Amino acid sequence: MDLLDERWLGLLGGYRLPYDPRPALKAIDDDQGAEAAWSELWEELHHQGDVDVASYAAVPWIARLAADGKAGGWNAYALAATIEQSRVHDRNPPIPDWLSADYAQAWETLLAAALDLLRVAEDPTVVGSALAVVAVRKRLPVLARLAGEFNEAERQKIFDHGVWV
Repeated sequence: MDLLDERWLGLLGGYRLPYDPRPALKAIDDDQGAEAAWSELWEELHHQGDVDVASYAAVPWIARLAADGKAGGWNAYALAATIEQSRVHDRNPPIPDWLSADYAQAWETLLAAALDLLRVAEDPTVVGSALAVVAVRKRLPVLARLAGEFNEAERQKIFDHGVWV
């Protein structure tokens, strides 16, 4: 959806309140306060497992930012994976028909960007977030959670305590 599209104005975010992510997305794209903008997107697009149409509409733009090398380290990958993992819960609305093709294409873009990033990334948080995107796209939600929500020490504790046996 074009950033000039008026539908942005009526979309709900993670708090089920109107939220227009365009200023934050544009700030990241223009490299004008990107860290604060990522923080705002995290706060407004996802809240305790709740997402809404503004969250879904932001994903194609988040994917484009990732593909353009403006992912904010781990932010684009982790936020997109979080939105998609939350989307499947019954309490969250479905993707509207007018957005479904763009959302599906965004996941192809995110997958390609994540795979490219994995070739060179060294930071464990970035690697985990990129792996979460790959796992989400490949329909491996448990692997996505392990990669994206836990650090290596936490994953080791899970295995050490026999949770996965």
